[in-house]
Amino acid sequence: MMEKRADSELARGVKLSTWPLPAQWLVLASATAAIVAALSHVHLPAALMLGAMIAAISVAAQDARIRLPNLAFILAQGLIGCLVARALKPSILSEIRADWLLFFVAVVSVILAASFLGWLLARSRVLPGSTALWGSFPGAATVMALMAEAYGADIRLVALMQYLRVVLVAATASIVAAVWTPGGGASAPINWFAPVAPLPFVETLLLAFGGALIAPKLRIPAGSLLLPLVIGAVLGDLGVMTIELPPWLLAASYAVVGWSIGLRFTRPILVYALRALPRIALAIVALIAICALFAVVLAKAAHVDMLTAYLATSPGGADSVAIIAASSKVDVPFVMALQMARFVIILVIGPRLARFVVELTGFSETGHESKG
Repeated sequence: MMEKRADSELARGVKLSTWPLPAQWLVLASATAAIVAALSHVHLPAALMLGAMIAAISVAAQDARIRLPNLAFILAQGLIGCLVARALKPSILSEIRADWLLFFVAVVSVILAASFLGWLLARSRVLPGSTALWGSFPGAATVMALMAEAYGADIRLVALMQYLRVVLVAATASIVAAVWTPGGGASAPINWFAPVAPLPFVETLLLAFGGALIAPKLRIPAGSLLLPLVIGAVLGDLGVMTIELPPWLLAASYAVVGWSIGLRFTRPILVYALRALPRIALAIVALIAICALFAVVLAKAAHVDMLTAYLATSPGGADSVAIIAASSKVDVPFVMALQMARFVIILVIGPRLARFVVELTGFSETGHESKG
């Protein structure tokens, strides 16, 4: 009954398929601007990406015919790879080396908890195959979605789960930070057109676009994202290169990725997602609660304050946690070291872990029994 009701509600939507393509693009751009403005007003860290994706989903649900060229999607991945590479600073490695065993236990604990909840979602047929696991992985939401698609998962459902967790984690962490450090500073306003260093900017574009275009020819899974990420991190660590990414360019790349994912939604997949949403949200809340328990243990073991431990173990994306940590009285290097260590480990073991879950549950991405 609920499924029929949801389907009928979608069916009553406006049919954009009969509108001229420029008009459809105008609707998408206007909806994106409005949603991003609303999300930014409540200081949601993932406002740009999330707003673009929500707008694209709403337009796709109204039978819009617009699609972004795959080249734009590939180039945007290269820029996001450079963004992540810039966050992998040498100071983070020093922080990890200082107490590597503690970091290892903390990281593995969160990954195991997330993997278990992903397995439960796959086992109970809420989400198909490795999609459940990629959606559960704590890390940068955009990277997890792009990696998931490269390894055969449904990028739409993974992105939906990842960004729902970003919203819930960001809201929870922001409330905890506000209660723990009342009067904490708000994030500084963004200067969208700040001066750009010409040479580093050109080098960054060459790395982002060159790596993104070369990677598919090398048959590297998620290579358009990972090749610029790895090369940029290495060159940055060696002091050979400084990654320069102006905010306006990052905003454009976020919009491209958000639109690319959102426009792939169809009415059937949207109905399926809406039906699964309550159980997905329950799994996310459970993960947040489990990570909070880990934070209690970490605070005592690492001799850090509770808010630092909470943000360090938080299952949100490293980017959203970084914004909250920067405006709170916490040990930011400690928080980012644990967040980035977990992100890197998931990049390495994620594909194998996802395949293991598919074999364990016998449930393939198409929803049919896997032959193993």
